[in-house]
Amino acid sequence: MKITAIETVQLPHLNNILWVQVHTDEGIIGLGETFRGANAVAAYIHSDIAPQLVGQNPLEIDRISKLLLEPYVGFRSSGVEIRAASAIDIALWDIFGQLTNQPIHQLLGGLSRPSIRTYNTCAGYTYNKSGARRYIGDQDDAKEGPYEDQLAFHRDAGALAQSLLSEGITAMKIWPFDPFAMSSGGNYIHATDLDKALVPFRQIRDAVGDQMEIMVEFHSMWDLTSALTIARELKAFRPFWSEDPIKMMNPQALAVYARQSGIPVCASETMATRAQFLDVLRADASDYVMLDISWCGGLSEAKKIATMAEAFQRPIAPHDCTGPVVFAASIHLSLNAPNAIFQESVRAYYTSWYRDLVTVMPRIEKGVIYPFEGAGLGLKLSDFVLENPDVVRRKTGAV
Repeated sequence: MKITAIETVQLPHLNNILWVQVHTDEGIIGLGETFRGANAVAAYIHSDIAPQLVGQNPLEIDRISKLLLEPYVGFRSSGVEIRAASAIDIALWDIFGQLTNQPIHQLLGGLSRPSIRTYNTCAGYTYNKSGARRYIGDQDDAKEGPYEDQLAFHRDAGALAQSLLSEGITAMKIWPFDPFAMSSGGNYIHATDLDKALVPFRQIRDAVGDQMEIMVEFHSMWDLTSALTIARELKAFRPFWSEDPIKMMNPQALAVYARQSGIPVCASETMATRAQFLDVLRADASDYVMLDISWCGGLSEAKKIATMAEAFQRPIAPHDCTGPVVFAASIHLSLNAPNAIFQESVRAYYTSWYRDLVTVMPRIEKGVIYPFEGAGLGLKLSDFVLENPDVVRRKTGAV
């Protein structure tokens, strides 16, 4: 089998998402995806990756992964090169699965569990859909459906927790500290602002007690001193984890936070390649390992990171607040990895616009996600994407 062409697919109204289709001489097309910087990633794929891979065997996944992640200079950040490599790698695993008529989780080593528990990231329908993150203002009354969960955690987090529990979802992630980090640069938080940010936690505990696990997302926006100031007050609400509580540049600083905060640390979707994760694990800086398959190097690298985390006796929790293909790939990994504890999901996404983009969605019931049954990823891009009048498709093949 040989790669005959690499194609990128984009929709202007979803300008954060890039899909990659790897075409083969046997008619099998592998699907991959990455997120943010889509135009730059697409340009790099066509200028640098496609000329190297056309004519190569797509089943030599490890060799291609090393080629793309460890070139002459090498990369350690989740920049354009790693995001491009991640999308290609997902597509190669999809080809492998289609050829063998096996789901990716089987190729990774089989199911470690029949389903995986999910937590709801409390975003709304347009959060991250295009452009930058969506922040809620005092006058924001946008409502596109029943799951405007970011609005909800700002307005009445207790009622939101009750809504989630009614669907069997027993864990939720919120980020009420972000607006104050934006205003101060993450170097200071006033006591009044700290009290405001703690309101959702009080509401959740008052409404549902300890029935709900609460994950706190900090988006790497705070310095160590401010993060510890927050942690001293936040600890009373028994959060499940603090995710990326400080700027993710210094494992030693993160280790200080882990020792002094009294809150388990989750890190980090922002990191790429197993080398960065190894630094954090060696520093004893993270209790839970979060990785993003579209940013860390793809499924190949994610599997290695998961195994390395297992050696350090750390659970993993794959990230997803991106697109439906990465969501699918993450589910395959979560169901395979023995140390997976959660698979992130956004109910505003998987009940709405994700369904427009792909042919199959996973079964999600009562707060758990079940395996895909089809070969490879178990899904393809929908006609809504491929036949969309605004779709931008570019293919680089053999000269």
